[in-house]
Amino acid sequence: MSVSYKGILWNRQKWIYDAILFAFILIYLAVFIGLSSVFLVEITFETLIIRATATLAILLLHIILMIGPLARLNGKFLPLLYNRRHLGVTMFFIALIHGVFSLLQFHSLGSKNVFISLFTSNEAYNSLGGFPFQVLGFFALIILFLMAATSHDFWLKNLSPKVWKSLHMTVYLAYALIVMHVMLGIIQLESSPFGYGFLMMGMIVLIGLHFASSIKSGRGLDLKSKPGFYHACDLNQIEENRAKIITLNGEGIAIFKYDGKLSAISNICKHQNGPLGEGKIIDGCVTCPWHGYQYEPHNGSSPPPFTEKVATYLLKLEGNKVFVNPDPLPEGTTVEPITYKES
Repeated sequence: MSVSYKGILWNRQKWIYDAILFAFILIYLAVFIGLSSVFLVEITFETLIIRATATLAILLLHIILMIGPLARLNGKFLPLLYNRRHLGVTMFFIALIHGVFSLLQFHSLGSKNVFISLFTSNEAYNSLGGFPFQVLGFFALIILFLMAATSHDFWLKNLSPKVWKSLHMTVYLAYALIVMHVMLGIIQLESSPFGYGFLMMGMIVLIGLHFASSIKSGRGLDLKSKPGFYHACDLNQIEENRAKIITLNGEGIAIFKYDGKLSAISNICKHQNGPLGEGKIIDGCVTCPWHGYQYEPHNGSSPPPFTEKVATYLLKLEGNKVFVNPDPLPEGTTVEPITYKES
């Protein structure tokens, strides 16, 4: 955490992360261009760049969207989550190269402005199979640009976490547009089934991971008709200085176990809506795994001079069973921790 904005600092983990990322990009492009040059000898340089950057950007987008559920399923993937914005910005620039070369290749040789040509060269907007797929890619690129341009914490602070999070959740809209862009492009320009196969495989894996992580986190339980306390977990299911995350009435709750005590707070960090329950207790404070924002577990308040607060929840312990009241208390409300003795 920091009281003021500072220049981005690369630690050892960030350097390793970025080195692996750029090495992967260079290897992928080298292999793709090399194989294409051998098997597609008549392919032009422009078409080669368009296809290489398109496939790479789609692959990186799938990886980006998989990191969240993977981190929820297995904590070993959390290092990928911490620097995901680096991956997102890199993916945007690769997609931008694809978009620029596509405009030059298909829309720069006529008398019209390239953007006017983009929207008017194919006017079959009322056709399902003949819809102008390049327009879908253009709008997806605009969304990716907005996300990349607002990735710095300056925008998070000034747009507010809620608006910032809503903006960055449009990545799923961009993904849907890209899927339709690719599918229609294959229908209209390609005859090979391999493009369909790879895209469908990516979609199946992505949907499966999100579904599995939703089941693990207990999402979808609606207890509004059942007032009182709900059995959340057993005491031995919570690791020391860690949390058990459950979702009740659509709200994420993180139940932390520390120093012989139990406390429950909202799972949503005020900084960037990060998952507090995936962090741990450091120096007596719940520490968000995304950017290190901290909260005292018994009152959900950040230590001075910070002023962020999250909701707290009432707990009960009966034997080895932990119960939580799903009704959140006002943000920053102090709740006496539940004490326990290890059996």
